[in-house]
Amino acid sequence: MKKGYIDSVYCGSGVDGRGLRCVVFFSGCNLRCPFCHNPETLYKRGEEWTAEALYARLRRYKPYFKRGGVTLSGGEPFLQKEFLLDLAARLREEGIHVVAETNGQIADEEILRALDGVIADVKNQGSDDLSAYRVFLDACEKAGCPCTLTNVLVPGKNDTKEKLQGLAALCGDRGIKFLPFRKLCEEKYKELGIPFAYGQFREGEEEDIRRAYSVIDPYKKGDLAE
Repeated sequence: MKKGYIDSVYCGSGVDGRGLRCVVFFSGCNLRCPFCHNPETLYKRGEEWTAEALYARLRRYKPYFKRGGVTLSGGEPFLQKEFLLDLAARLREEGIHVVAETNGQIADEEILRALDGVIADVKNQGSDDLSAYRVFLDACEKAGCPCTLTNVLVPGKNDTKEKLQGLAALCGDRGIKFLPFRKLCEEKYKELGIPFAYGQFREGEEEDIRRAYSVIDPYKKGDLAE
């Protein structure tokens, strides 16, 4: 029986895919982004669940999110492959729309084929090397899995013309959704006893987002409709 480690389940999200959604936060991640909004998923083991038990819980909410679905987030859900595959299969068999939020570092076509779509966040805050995302996007195409790209826009960090042009080159004909940097996670870092390295940067504003789209191409504004 497939088992996985889950930090929490949140029902009522309108920003993690199309419609209202239940978001399952997987524990564990292969990255340590200093601006991570969910640091608790990086350092805590989480609660052990079987795919069958978690499916049974999520199924109860089906009337609530009938025009939305379930989003597998984290942490990095692709790290718990067998559990993810089992859970996604049960949900999709029930007619529930399933997407995953991922850091785009694990180009696993078997996982991608098991989903209705993915939301891949491009981490260009500390590096200009986006080659891993090109591999991931190629895998999405081969698997027939729709992919929405997102990017956390941090003023003074990754909002330069050069950074934005790099994103435009990666996107090609697809869109990207910019997410304004927020510091709502600072309290979590304090509770975990971990320094919040991005405390020095200001939060993103609507004007920052508009400027970013004007640089890459206003017609490449993405959404989370997958």
